[in-house]
Amino acid sequence: MAEPLLATRGLTRHFGGLAAVNDVSITLERGRLHAVVGPNGAGKTTLINVLAGELDASSGRVTYEGEDITRESPDRRSRRGIGRSYQKTNIFGAFTAFENCRLAAQSRAPRALHLWSDATAHPPTREAAERALAAAGLEGRGGRIASALSHGEQRQLEIAMVLATQPKLLLLDEPLAGMSPSERTETVKLLKSIAVGRTMIVIDHDMDAIFELAARITVLQEGRVLVEGTPEEIRNDARVQEAYLGGMDGELAA
Repeated sequence: MAEPLLATRGLTRHFGGLAAVNDVSITLERGRLHAVVGPNGAGKTTLINVLAGELDASSGRVTYEGEDITRESPDRRSRRGIGRSYQKTNIFGAFTAFENCRLAAQSRAPRALHLWSDATAHPPTREAAERALAAAGLEGRGGRIASALSHGEQRQLEIAMVLATQPKLLLLDEPLAGMSPSERTETVKLLKSIAVGRTMIVIDHDMDAIFELAARITVLQEGRVLVEGTPEEIRNDARVQEAYLGGMDGELAA
C-alpha cells in the first residue's frame, strides 16, 4: 500500500476539561476525497483546525508525507502544500477576484518579489491566479469586485484562492454552507471537478452531497470516531442513523 499523504494517530485537543477531538486516528490516501461528518459539536472544525496547525494538539500525532508535523506552524504547513477554506467566507472584499487569487499565488513565490517590481506583471503568479479562477468556475469573472459576487461565487473564489497556492491537500470546511439549492448543485459539480487527481478533506452537513462526493467517510460523535467506511457502509450503519437526531434513515436514504 502506498504511503498515505496525511495520517493522525490518537489526535486529541482539549479545551479545559472538554475533549473536542478525542483519540482520533485517520488515514488519508492520496488522490481521494475523504469526508468528515457528524452532528453539531462533534469536533469536525476543531479537527480541521488542528490539521491546519491553527490549534495545537493536546496529544497524539499528525504525519504528512511521512514526516511528523504535529508541532509545525500553520505557515509551515501551508508551505508544505496544505491549503484550507473556512466556514465563513474569507476573502478580500474590496479587491477583484483576480487580485484575491494573485495575492494567494504570490504567497507561494519561491522568493519575495523585488521591492520596486510590479507584482501584477509577474507572469508565474498571474498564470497561477488565472488557472485557479478557471478551475473554480470563475473564468471571465476575474475583474469583478469580490464583494459584488454572489454568495456562491464568493465560496468559489475562496476555493480558487486555495487552488492558487498549488496545494497537495485541501481542507474544505463546509464549502456548501448558506447556499441556495441551485448554488449547492453547481458547487457539488465544482468539487467533483477539482477532486480529480487531488487529495481533499471535506466537512459538510449536506449528506446527499457527501455521499455523492466522498470515497471514504469518517463520522465523529462527541469528538471520537464513531465509524469510518465507504458511503454505502455509512449510509446503512445503524450507529450513524442513531447519531443524527436519534435516527436519520430517511435522510441517509434520500
